[in-house]
Amino acid sequence: MTFYESEIKRIKESCFSNDKQIETVIGMRNYIDNNYESNLNLDFLSHTRFVSKYHLLRLFKKHYGVTPRQYLIDKRIEKSKELLLNKLSVTETCYAVGFESVGSFSTLFKTKTGKSPSQFQKEQLSRSKLRIES
Repeated sequence: MTFYESEIKRIKESCFSNDKQIETVIGMRNYIDNNYESNLNLDFLSHTRFVSKYHLLRLFKKHYGVTPRQYLIDKRIEKSKELLLNKLSVTETCYAVGFESVGSFSTLFKTKTGKSPSQFQKEQLSRSKLRIES
């Protein structure tokens, strides 16, 4: 059981939440996890789950502590780290994870990690070389 699933279960047991709401939130998170590289927005996500976008926003924030947009950005940054470690260029990584602009990708990446994508990639690759040589 993942952290998120255990949190949902805990919240469900403490709040006696509606099962349909739980299914909606978990379904939304799973959809984002599997389609993070697509152009996702709140209108589209609410249509996929047949629920009001404002209700979806409140539910998601209540259960995960972040908005669907923040969760999507975090997922994209997480995946971009993996791609950068696999030696993809910053530009290729940017478009592979669903960002439309290298500038916005770099800014968000630096905000979330404290390093630019190229700086992160160089540091991680040099660390892996040091481990191999040791």
